[in-house]
Amino acid sequence: MQIFRELGAEICTPEEILRTKAQNLQAFVFDWDGVFNTGTKGNGQVSGFSEADSMGINMLRFAYWLRNGRVPFTAIVTGEQNPAAAELAQREHFEAVYFRIKHKADALAHIQRSYLLDNKEIAFCFDDILDVSLALQVNLRFLVKRKSNPLFLNYAKKHQICDYITACTANEGAVREVSEVLLWLTDAYENTISQRIAYNETYQNYLKQKNSIKTLFYTQEEKEIRQINIPNG
Repeated sequence: MQIFRELGAEICTPEEILRTKAQNLQAFVFDWDGVFNTGTKGNGQVSGFSEADSMGINMLRFAYWLRNGRVPFTAIVTGEQNPAAAELAQREHFEAVYFRIKHKADALAHIQRSYLLDNKEIAFCFDDILDVSLALQVNLRFLVKRKSNPLFLNYAKKHQICDYITACTANEGAVREVSEVLLWLTDAYENTISQRIAYNETYQNYLKQKNSIKTLFYTQEEKEIRQINIPNG
């Protein structure tokens, strides 16, 4: 993983263990603020996303589709209501968006029950304290670096909350970095990218399956998580 270390990433788990964990994945869960963007709010500003990150996730899902014959579960779990998260999830046909989730372990439990997933099959990309209850329970954890919280980064390493700390921050394409790390760990990069460039029948079959997925929205009221119609605004 030298190429990622040279960027500034911290590898908190031995590479051979990371490779084993990556082989078992069936699901990718992402926090939103601080992962896809800096989390800036107010004065008409919205928490958006980049096309580089979107492409990374698409290639990641395609690689695991090639490996397993099915599109891997993909979801966003966020503490707020973010219209851009809904936009990306629907456009890219993620399975679910969980929003206004204050205790993210509750969302994880709902995901496991609803989508029949085990902890060892889930990777999580996160950035802050609100996300720890979920990160502690899953198989592979990617922590997005932020220069302003060195104490939290040290805490996460000390308490084994993360396996990998990104070199890139949220506004530098951290999600794309995570996607490329997973493609590298599964030796899938060359084949995945080559087939996407060719836009061949295999890739088009993947697209057809992916585009058939309807994004569902969930929110939390007190301790209950329930499905709702698409949120507006």
